[in-house]
Formats: sequence, C-alpha cells, structure tokens
Amino acid sequence: MRVDFGRIALRFLSRASVAVVAGTLAAGSANAGEQIFDELRFGLSTSVQSGHSREDGVFPEITALFDPFGYESSVGWQQQLLHPRVHLGTSIGTSGEASQFFTGFTWTVNFNEKLFAEAGFGGVIHTGDLEGDDDGPELGCRVLFHEYAGAGYRFTAHWNVMAQIAHSSHANLCDGPNDGMTRAGLQVGYKF
Repeated sequence: MRVDFGRIALRFLSRASVAVVAGTLAAGSANAGEQIFDELRFGLSTSVQSGHSREDGVFPEITALFDPFGYESSVGWQQQLLHPRVHLGTSIGTSGEASQFFTGFTWTVNFNEKLFAEAGFGGVIHTGDLEGDDDGPELGCRVLFHEYAGAGYRFTAHWNVMAQIAHSSHANLCDGPNDGMTRAGLQVGYKF
C-alpha cells in the first residue's frame, strides 16, 4: 500500500485553513477587542508563463496576514524589515489547474502613507502535475518554495490594492522537472 503524504498534507492544510478562518471570524465576533488577523486580502491572478507551462483560467486568492513580531509598532524601513508579518493563503485552481496552499514571511516597506512595496518567502503545497503532462507546468514534487513581490497603494488606513507576481518552484532541490508556477494579479486588502 502506497501512502500519498502530499495529498494527506494538502487535505490537512485546506481543512486547517478553513478552520482558522472560521474560528477567527467566530472569535472576532465574540470578542471584538481581541484581534487575530492584521490584514485580509482577496484577489485574482493568472499565469504569466508561456508554452506548455502556461496554466489556463484565473486563480481566486485569499491571504491572511498576522503580526506576531510587532510590524505595526516598527518605525522606519529598517525596523519594518526586522519585523516581518506571517502570511497564510490559498490560490484556487480553475480550469483543472493547480491549487496552492502557502505560508511564509512577508516584509512590507512603506514609502509614504499611500505607497508600499512588499516581498514574501515561504513554502507551498499544490495539487498540480508532478511530471508527464503536456498541459500545464511539470512541478517535480508536491512541496515547493513560494516567493512573491508586490507594489501597493492605500486608499485609506484600512483599504489597499496591490499588484503582485508570485513564483513557486523547488529550486532543483528534488528529483523531477522544475517548470514552476508563476502568476501575476491584483489583490484588495483590508487592514484591521
């Protein structure tokens, strides 16, 4: 009997993500003075790859950001870089393409009250093809590195929009192909 640990981990992460969101929303309504999320983002992305590695469709995304290291109280860009936030999110595959469940660290630098730049690094578990498919990227292994960069604009202290490009691959650290997934899109954020 062969055990597919990637599929088990993916199911666990998807259920854990739903539980975290549901539990946080319930706790937030019951205890409004206690904040768990620092920011929630919702958006869409699309593949920017070409050839057989291109993914079809659009990818709805949701990302939750947490502030366990005191980013909010940091002053100046040097302090902001020393206090990353933690992100947890998903990019949902449509048209039969890969879904991603990702987590990692997010570094945000404010240029002024309105403009900011952001970079993130972490890991992802995906549902994509590992090898041997002519449609979409061949990813080689189930767990990949995940990094992104973005630039954003704040409309108010709570609402913002960010354009981002994200890439996931295994950096040739596991056997098999390494086409990776590269997606770009827009996200609307609400900062609590």
